[in-house]
Amino acid sequence: MAHFLGLDSSTQSLSALLIDTDTGKVVADRSVNFGERLPQYKSPKGFLPNPDAAIKHSDPLMWVEALEIVLADLRKAGVDLGKVRGISGAGQQHGSVYLAKSMDQVGDWSPSAPLHEQVRPLLSRPSSPIWMDSSTSEECAEIAAAVGGDEKVATISGSRATLRFTGPQIRRFYKTSPAEWQRTAEIHLVSSFIPSLLTGKSANIDLGDGAGMNLLELATGKWSDALLEATAPSLRDKLKPPVACTTQVGQIAGYFVKRYGFTPGTKIITFTGDNPSSLIGMGASEPGTAVISLGTSDTVFTAMASQRTDPRGYGSVFGNPAGGFMSLACFSNGSLAREEIAKRFHLTWDDFAAAIVDKTKPGNGGNLLLPYFVPEITPRVLKAAPRWFGSDAFVAGKDAAAAARAVVEAQAISMRIHSDWIGEKMHTILVTGGASKNRGLLRVLADVFQATIMPLSVSNSSALGGALRAAQAVEGRAWQDLYATFSPPERALAVTPDPSTRPTYEELARNFAQQLSQI
Repeated sequence: MAHFLGLDSSTQSLSALLIDTDTGKVVADRSVNFGERLPQYKSPKGFLPNPDAAIKHSDPLMWVEALEIVLADLRKAGVDLGKVRGISGAGQQHGSVYLAKSMDQVGDWSPSAPLHEQVRPLLSRPSSPIWMDSSTSEECAEIAAAVGGDEKVATISGSRATLRFTGPQIRRFYKTSPAEWQRTAEIHLVSSFIPSLLTGKSANIDLGDGAGMNLLELATGKWSDALLEATAPSLRDKLKPPVACTTQVGQIAGYFVKRYGFTPGTKIITFTGDNPSSLIGMGASEPGTAVISLGTSDTVFTAMASQRTDPRGYGSVFGNPAGGFMSLACFSNGSLAREEIAKRFHLTWDDFAAAIVDKTKPGNGGNLLLPYFVPEITPRVLKAAPRWFGSDAFVAGKDAAAAARAVVEAQAISMRIHSDWIGEKMHTILVTGGASKNRGLLRVLADVFQATIMPLSVSNSSALGGALRAAQAVEGRAWQDLYATFSPPERALAVTPDPSTRPTYEELARNFAQQLSQI
């Protein structure tokens, strides 16, 4: 049996998914919720409380202990980890870990003590800023100014100097904690920290997650001299060179052989960020197939045939683990906005779908609701500012069906116009997330994008992406064969576009852009 393990250290949990490429089956799927299983870290939502709402940090020891727990859970469930031939995985993008000593100087871990106790003295910084942190506005501006402006940063790194990204976080650490900065010998992303634990050696950052730092030069796949210098002194000395996502970074450390029964020599493949890993887990690594994740926030990501950047500065470019590049745009007002409309009009989700499919028509009679119930990332709307445009009854909030369609059409059109810079015709869009079964949303997406919409039954796509990358790297199997086995779309639920709606949505897109200019 050929077993491969995928790990995903996300915001609120650490998951493990084990696949058997001979049988095409998922052998095991386990997850450790930080709030439930590790209450001692006082992080019920995955991050530490802070009086400053802009600061979102986590305790990296929580991730270490969660790794120990999930492996122990697998063994307790009767899983033979000795059959695992390769391990890869993902970490929440942009989170960073700071060590006083390089992992290469540590050697193997002692099997007589828990791993988190051995890692504790290595930390030069007790907490890790994560992707939710928005405290670096000043640092973003300083980095941009140092290299010639936001457009220059985007040209080099694929994204403008961005809140949440690791480079600005590093700069803030250097400025606010100079003594700890001086003690820092090595900086990791979450995605390189976990494989460093598994190998007992310092693992490289991969190109997929490295591109989310505002430090990587996309054109060369190397750290940018200009961005390193703009961020912090001696930063290059604290980072290992970035590597391709298919790189073997080491073999399983003896600690895990002795404590959990892994076979010596088990290969560890570079980890990546959760979004690039999900691209693989959903079977969307080829241009032309996009993924829309309908969750608390909505995201649109797709493989790119060639490197390019968003001239408006909203979208980001990361490395595609299968080679080349991928784009991503994030929309804060996803389910948050849809849930607000459902709540205001007392709609069940069946009512919500029926309102769109059965009670309203494409274009919605010109009624439009800009869906900004919380501050928005794409486009940048700093203050929650939902705006209603249309008939008197609609604007007065008396037409529930029109309101449901209005917010969904606005969201879909925003996704379309803010991903047009990619230059790829999206002929197929794979849809996942909590709202991906709502037939009203799927109908609108199909017509707005004029693409076939196919829901995915894949759960835990980031961990699955890690398992598939391990299998591909070790066995050399074709991506499409792996996707056909482990990431099949639900073709029976596919929604095809209605060509007659194209003119309606072209006009609505123009109206949307005009209304957007008014907020």
